[in-house]
Amino acid sequence: MESIAPESIIVRLIADKPVRKTPYQVKGVFMKQFPNESIVPYLDGSFRTKYLYPRVQVKILNEQIYIIGLKEGVSPVLSLIESIETFNFGNITIRIEKYDIEENNNQFITTEKLLRYKFITPWVALNKNTSGKYRFVTDQEKPLFLNKLLGQNLLFLSKELGSDIKSKIYIKIGVDNLIPEKIDENGWGAFIGEFKTNYLLPSYIGLGNGITRGYGTLFSLNNPKSLIIDGSKENVDEYSEEDLKEEEEGLSFVTISDIPIINKRKKPKNRKGKKKKRNTHNNRQHKHKNFKEKNHQLNNNDVDDESRFNSAEYHQKQHDL
Repeated sequence: MESIAPESIIVRLIADKPVRKTPYQVKGVFMKQFPNESIVPYLDGSFRTKYLYPRVQVKILNEQIYIIGLKEGVSPVLSLIESIETFNFGNITIRIEKYDIEENNNQFITTEKLLRYKFITPWVALNKNTSGKYRFVTDQEKPLFLNKLLGQNLLFLSKELGSDIKSKIYIKIGVDNLIPEKIDENGWGAFIGEFKTNYLLPSYIGLGNGITRGYGTLFSLNNPKSLIIDGSKENVDEYSEEDLKEEEEGLSFVTISDIPIINKRKKPKNRKGKKKKRNTHNNRQHKHKNFKEKNHQLNNNDVDDESRFNSAEYHQKQHDL
């Protein structure tokens, strides 16, 4: 009998030394060393119009490489790891000693229980458009505002992966601070925290803006078989699921009618006779004081990588309320 391919796969590469590189740099090495591998079109932007949500994601967590494959990305990830022995970054060569694999099925569906997830890298919930709206929402209303944004993230993910969502997706977000941390100079706002939902997700995938740069990476607190990051404070004894109670304070829901509409990107108009003004005000780099521990491994300058799957135009559509 033919085995059924998993819906998602997580591969952790165990190297002979710490990997102090960005996801963009690691993907660059993949493409350079293995140009004929089936994973390359998932990394170089060839499929960016076919798959708005990236089917292959690369993360650097605790100085280790994690490769996540979803649906169509599972087979290319499995093929790649059979070929990996070393990575040559030019100034350093890393040897892969072994790898751990987690396979998951029955994901991207709703359940009758509330499941817990934790953001292990900042969730960039706000773009330039929604940041402006968020500022005028009262503190009492802000959690529900974020609930809806997160719910739209999940609806978009569900639609992209071909899941048929007919029931409500419940969400309850809990962030460390209702004041967003500014990311880059493009109006992004990020949060750290946890959330509950009745939607099944694998660990280490990304939600929100900046997925290909490592933002919005979540960890499932309801799967005892999850690959736990070395040195993590997570304890399998803490894994639990809760009964879904609609009257729970702070709990809200989204339905298929709330799914964001993604329009084709408009071509910029060519304005004649007008000189482009130089913006010097926004050339200063913003320091992430509150996110130093969570954000130190993320490279905010990987603009080329970001444009692969997560353009500012696309995410503006994704998060519009």
